[in-house]
Amino acid sequence: MADKNQTNAPEHHTGDYLENPEAIAGQISKTEQFVENNKGLVLGVVAVAVLVVAGFFGFKYYKTSQNEKAQSEMFQAVYYFENDSLNLALNGDGNSLGFLDIIDEYGITDAANLAHYYSGAAYLKQGNYDEAIAQLKDFGADDLLIQAKAYALIGDAYMQKKDFESAASYFKKAADYKPNKYFTPGYLLKAAIAYEKSNNIEAAKESYTEIIEKYWESAQVQQAKKYKARLGGNSAS
Repeated sequence: MADKNQTNAPEHHTGDYLENPEAIAGQISKTEQFVENNKGLVLGVVAVAVLVVAGFFGFKYYKTSQNEKAQSEMFQAVYYFENDSLNLALNGDGNSLGFLDIIDEYGITDAANLAHYYSGAAYLKQGNYDEAIAQLKDFGADDLLIQAKAYALIGDAYMQKKDFESAASYFKKAADYKPNKYFTPGYLLKAAIAYEKSNNIEAAKESYTEIIEKYWESAQVQQAKKYKARLGGNSAS
């Protein structure tokens, strides 16, 4: 005898539903009706999507063209920098833009980013250490050489300000950025000296040891051994 509570309704499976042409047609019809009833909303969404895509590619094109223009404008400033005409490099000569002008006028470009680096280096040469630090901190790159060099220049500026703890931190940051046998030993040596001046003797010994053990072929290794021995450490390890 069948259970009175049992229904004879057929079971519906997702697969059956999706494969049913009539069900699919019904869903399409409902979608078309929704679009018909909400034309404004649908057109608005489509318009926004088109604007976003167009805006992205438009901005990318604009940034590229601005960067090319900025690089051309910066040529003279780089020439002045390389010839130690630092005021002209920073502020321009009345006809050609200086690095600070490039930053102001082409701030979104890679050229303006590089101008921060040049400006920081110029201010450091002039003895304007606070401005040097500010400009170099605004610079950022992912290459092997120049980013680590920027960190080291910040360390140099802090050393001149006798903020030895901050100097050591930036020299170590330079050393830790993509370590290599060409530049890292020099940064480690600077870090060790700064650590010594900030009375962080253990950190100084660690930096000397890293030069001795990892960069034993470097030009800095003999200094590292000498300075570590002076601190009471075994210069051979």
